[in-house]
Amino acid sequence: MDFHMQDDGKKAPNSGTVKKPTASLEEIAEAAGVSKMTVSRVLRGATGFSEATRAKVMREVDRLGYLPNRLAAAFGAAAASTLVGVCVPRLSSHFFGQVLESIDRSFARLGYQAMIGSHNQLPEDEELWLRSLLSWRPAGVLLSTKHHSSATLELLRDAAIPVVEFWDLTTSPLDMSVGFNQFDSGHEMGRYAIAQGRKRPGLLGAVRDRPSTGPERFEGFASAVSEAGAPVVAVEILNDLPGFYAGYYGTETLLNKSPDLDMIYYQDDTMAIGGLAYCQRKGIRVPEDIGIAGWGGHEAASILEHRLTTTAIPTRQIGKLSAELLVGRLRNEPVQDITVVPTRLVPGHTL
Repeated sequence: MDFHMQDDGKKAPNSGTVKKPTASLEEIAEAAGVSKMTVSRVLRGATGFSEATRAKVMREVDRLGYLPNRLAAAFGAAAASTLVGVCVPRLSSHFFGQVLESIDRSFARLGYQAMIGSHNQLPEDEELWLRSLLSWRPAGVLLSTKHHSSATLELLRDAAIPVVEFWDLTTSPLDMSVGFNQFDSGHEMGRYAIAQGRKRPGLLGAVRDRPSTGPERFEGFASAVSEAGAPVVAVEILNDLPGFYAGYYGTETLLNKSPDLDMIYYQDDTMAIGGLAYCQRKGIRVPEDIGIAGWGGHEAASILEHRLTTTAIPTRQIGKLSAELLVGRLRNEPVQDITVVPTRLVPGHTL
């Protein structure tokens, strides 16, 4: 894996004595003046670094006698572990429950086992989980976030094991990335809302004193409607976790603030369903009086009296691809560093 880090300026030891063929990854990294993870990626034939870096590492590999047959033996020992760590925001999440099920089934088919944890959208929680996980010598890790603490990055660099960042797509992954673009997902819904004649949209989300992917979608939506000359009129971000009740009372709060809204874009489907319930109770007609759009493709969205307009997320495909890519990396098979899994806008009867 390569962390796109700059070389630290260390120079290779000026020694005229060639070591016996017992050099370790650490010795090669020190001699080449790069990280151990960069050495690991060069030896696996991965991408993400310059040709000069590759040449420098291979020069030290040859000089120090790190022979191909010793490399294969080292990788065989590392791959002896069948444990793979998987960390998601919340174990109770509808989205990540489906992702985890797909990951678990894929690993079982491929001969691996998942060790699952959660980070509650807090980088420090992810770091604590990773410290504990690494004591089990896992073969690799799957992380459902692209934001990590500096200590987590250091731990992963020293471990030099394959890493897949899944869910939120990043074009500069630590090793591999599988997922979709949150901004583009919101932008697509914004364009659709404009096409449906909406001119006074509002946004309703929830966050509980921690990072969230909702703002990226909202930025995409706001960009699309603004480009069409119908900028967002009102925004309400609740200090709560997204859910049915948050959507219910959040809709009341937002409409009290801006009663002339003609649509609301919700952070996810559970909040949108809560908003539908509020409108039904207050006699507000959907979509005649106000349009409603959610996100996530929640199962309940398809059986409502008014089918919810939403964005479907290929959760099981994300899980399957993440597991397969990591195992492919472990087996030294050619794999993509970045895999885009597109979302799909589902027109309903609420917008």
